[in-house]
Amino acid sequence: MALPSADLGDGTYRNPVLDADWSDPDVLRVGDDFYLTASSFGRAPGLPLLHSRDLVNWTLVGHALQRLEPAAEFVRPRHDRGVWAPSLRHHDDRFWIFWGDPDHGIFQINAPGIRGPWTPPHLVKEGKGLIDACPLWDEESGEAYLVHAWAKSRAGVKNRLTGHRMRPDGTGLLDEGKVIVDGDRIPGWFTLEGPKAYRHDGWFWIFAPAGGVETGWQGVLRSRGFFGPYEERVVLEQGNTPVNGPHQGGWVRTATGEDWFLHFQQRGAYGRVVHLQPMRWVSDGDGADEGDWPVLGDAGVPVAVHRKPELPSQPPSAPATDDDFPGGRFGRQWQWTANPQDGWAPQHSGDGLRLGCVRARDPRDPRDPQDPSDLRDPYDLRTLPHVLTQRLPGEAATVEVGLRLDSAEPGARAGLAVLGDAYSWIGLRREPDGSVRLVHRFAEPVAAGAIAAPMERRTAERDAASSVEAPDGRARLWIEIGSGARCRFSYDVGDGRQPSGQVFAATPWRWVGALLGLFALAPDGGGPAGAATFTRFRVTVTR
Repeated sequence: MALPSADLGDGTYRNPVLDADWSDPDVLRVGDDFYLTASSFGRAPGLPLLHSRDLVNWTLVGHALQRLEPAAEFVRPRHDRGVWAPSLRHHDDRFWIFWGDPDHGIFQINAPGIRGPWTPPHLVKEGKGLIDACPLWDEESGEAYLVHAWAKSRAGVKNRLTGHRMRPDGTGLLDEGKVIVDGDRIPGWFTLEGPKAYRHDGWFWIFAPAGGVETGWQGVLRSRGFFGPYEERVVLEQGNTPVNGPHQGGWVRTATGEDWFLHFQQRGAYGRVVHLQPMRWVSDGDGADEGDWPVLGDAGVPVAVHRKPELPSQPPSAPATDDDFPGGRFGRQWQWTANPQDGWAPQHSGDGLRLGCVRARDPRDPRDPQDPSDLRDPYDLRTLPHVLTQRLPGEAATVEVGLRLDSAEPGARAGLAVLGDAYSWIGLRREPDGSVRLVHRFAEPVAAGAIAAPMERRTAERDAASSVEAPDGRARLWIEIGSGARCRFSYDVGDGRQPSGQVFAATPWRWVGALLGLFALAPDGGGPAGAATFTRFRVTVTR
C-alpha cells in the first residue's frame, strides 16, 4: 500500500503530488512514460527512479545507484553529502543521470532502460564544491555541454553557474569551463543553483532557482549561445500562497504539447515535497526576435488544485510505504543510511524481516582506533550505518510495526525510530537477566544542527519513558505523526495499547527530511549477536 494519491478523481489534482522528501526532482518524458529522480544524499541505494503516465500518479520502480562512490567514504553515514540534485536525460537511446557530489566532483551513470542495468559511476570532473550538474546535447549542432553550480562550503564561491563543452559520450569535459551566469551581477539574486539546461525555439534555456530553499524563487535564463550572455526572469514565487520557496525542478512537455514544471517546497522535518505546476509560453510582443517566456503556475504563483494534464486516465497511485516483508525481503522504499556491507542482508525468514543485530561498533569500520569519534555513544542511531529507513510521510499518519527480539545477548536491542538531527525510538532490549523490556529513548539535536558536528558535542541517548517488561519478547509499536511532525509513541506488549513518553517533534538534517527507521544492534563483543524480526509495517493517513 501507499499514501493517498494526489489525484482527486474528478479530473483535477492537488499539490503536492509527491508528499514526502523527494528532494531536487528532475523529470523526463520518453514516449508516453514520465520518469523522475531526486537527491538521495548519503543513503543507499541512491537515485530513486519513479514512473508515471500522467505526472500526478507516481510509483517507485527502483534505484539507479546501488552503492555510493568512493565506496570507502560511505561506510559510515554521511547524511547531508553524496548525491546532490541529479539531472535525468535520454540521449542516444540511453538514459543518463548526472549529479554533483560536493566533496568529490561530478559523476554520471547511464543505462539502456530505466530499470537498468546502470553503469558504475564515472567521474566526469573532479573537484570540491561542484554541484547540481546538468548535461545538454544540442540536437541542432551535435555539440554537448554541461552546466553546474557551486557549493560555497567547499569551493568558497556560490551564486554562479559554470558551463563546459562536453564529450558527446558524456565521459569528460573539453575545456576548463566558463562562468556563464554570475548571480552577483543580477540585482537581488543570491544562491543561484540547481540549473537545468534545455534547447527550445532557437534559444538556450537554463531553469535555475535562487534565493535559498526556504524563501527562494524559480528563475529562467535564456541566450542565443550556450556560453551567454543570458537574460533572466523570475517565473515562479510564493506570492500570497502558503507555498514557501517554490523552486528547483524540471520542465517536461507531453506528447500533445502541454508544458509542465515539477519543483520542490521545503517543509522542515517533512523535507522537500514535490509540486506540479502548469506552464505556458507567452510572447513579449516587443519585436520579432523577442520570443516567448515561460509562465509557471497561476500567473507565476503556485497552484493548490488544478486540472490534470490532458493524458489518458490512470489508476490512483503513490510510492509504496507499507511492507509485509514477503520472503523476509524489504521493498524498494527502504534505504540504508550508508553503503550496505556483508552481513546486513536480511536473514531467511518466513514470518517477517529478520535483521541481524549488527555490532554497535562494526570491526570492518576503517577508522583509526585513536579517532576521537570512538568516544561517541555506540548506540547513537545518527552514527550507525545499518539503519533501514524510508521517508517521513508529509501528512498526518500513524506508523505501526510488529517486533520480536530474537537475540539472547544482553544489551541487544531493536526498534522503530524517527531519525533526524534529533531522534527518538521505541523498541525492545535484552536485559542481563535474560528478560526483554520495552524501552523508549531519545537524543536531542546535535550542536549547530549539523550531523557532521564534532562527536564530543553530540548529545547522548536518554530514556523517554520508564521501561516495562515484554514477557514474550514481542511488541507492537506505533508512532502517530501529527501537525508539525509532532510524534506520539505507543506500544502493546500483551496488555493492550499504551502511550509512551512525551510528544517528540521530528527534526530534519541539513538538506534532508526526517526518516522512519528500523534497526537491530548488539553491544561490542564476540560471538553471534542474534537477530530481530519485524512484521507488518503500515503507514495509515489519518487526515
